[in-house]
Amino acid sequence: MRRTGVLLSRREFVGRSAAAAACAAIGWRLRAAGSMYISLNGALTRNVSGPDKARLAAQVGFGGVDWDLGPFKTLGLEASRALFAELQIKPTIVNLPLQGPFGGDDAAFKAKLPALAEDVAFVAGVGCTKMMFVLQATGPTPKEEYRKLVRDRLAAIGEVLQKGNLRLGIEFLGPLQFRTRPGAQEFIYTMSEAVALAKDSGPNLGVVLDAWHWHHSGSTIADILAAGKTRIIQVHVSDAKAQPPEDVRDNMRLMPGEGIIDLVGFFQALQKVGYDESVSPEPLGRVPMDMTPEDGARLGLTTTQAVMRKAGVL
Repeated sequence: MRRTGVLLSRREFVGRSAAAAACAAIGWRLRAAGSMYISLNGALTRNVSGPDKARLAAQVGFGGVDWDLGPFKTLGLEASRALFAELQIKPTIVNLPLQGPFGGDDAAFKAKLPALAEDVAFVAGVGCTKMMFVLQATGPTPKEEYRKLVRDRLAAIGEVLQKGNLRLGIEFLGPLQFRTRPGAQEFIYTMSEAVALAKDSGPNLGVVLDAWHWHHSGSTIADILAAGKTRIIQVHVSDAKAQPPEDVRDNMRLMPGEGIIDLVGFFQALQKVGYDESVSPEPLGRVPMDMTPEDGARLGLTTTQAVMRKAGVL
């Protein structure tokens, strides 16, 4: 948030927004169905995870939560389903529980799929319809060779997810720092290429459209419009200051509305293609170390709401 061009302090933020956010929580919950809704991302809530993060999301007024599979599996399927029903929030999206999907030989990869199928059944049972994973912007072999391997394995993963009516979002990494790793070769880092990979890999694959990576990769509003609703699985939002590409680091993000990213155009493009799902604030590095999880969550919610209202989508 800004005050004549200066970021608000924690005390100023809490003093100005706590009452307003509390009053808005019920109204926001009512708007969540059938339109874009805001989901609590762990970037806002240091050291809070699992069911506690879900409870915090409900307390602050989020429509959903980007949840953690491990703690909920420990809790159990019935108890997890009951908790989300009690809190009246959506289990928005969960990370793909498959380590190193593009490493090792085909036999080792295929051996991992039965366990994935069990996790898919759990996730679907909870009422979640989306998984995501981060696609590295570099690869170990030339681009076309590596793309074929990645596509084939994504297609296999997509088939497993489809049995639970789940979709998979590919998060591409835009900043230069991710494309220039020693000994590696540049791979996919733009929205258009990530969408093309998703289309080649299966009908239930798309992208995690992160405004930070979208901006730093040079992707455009036209890319959002070309992707369409079905290929945008999840939206992450934060902001950026003006920096030379070589100076950008992933933990230098700002809250929505504090920087130079065209978030108004971003959200209006999403509205134009009919996107009506979750938006997760992910301002890595922005929440002060001494800010409580509740205040961090509230800051992310109110700044995201403000930008979405400015864009006319809320």
